[in-house]
Amino acid sequence: QVQLVESGGGLVQTGGSLRLSCAASGSILSTNAMGWYRRAPGKQRELVATISSGGATKYADSVKGRFTISRDNAKNTVYLQMNSLKPEDTAVYYCHYSRTYYRPPDYWGQGTQVTVSS
Repeated sequence: QVQLVESGGGLVQTGGSLRLSCAASGSILSTNAMGWYRRAPGKQRELVATISSGGATKYADSVKGRFTISRDNAKNTVYLQMNSLKPEDTAVYYCHYSRTYYRPPDYWGQGTQVTVSS
């Protein structure tokens, strides 16, 4: 089992920035992937960004150039720096943990709300 604890959501104005954090604990594999999905009201959950333990990254086209994902393997923690936020970024953001980079998520965090006001 892997437990994920997220922090860093909140309310911000258009153009502002937020930083999300997600700490993993439990049965952590040395090779894994962690990252973020989001679900906006009335929409399906979508991938935002993911990063492997080796540093490979993948981003949704809608956030490229604005969001940066990073991780601290020693702390089993992943970060999402979100800049130039837009109202369409408003969603519940869910941290995920996958046993490998190419697997779908095996574990989810509880979600953290990000609201961008116009």
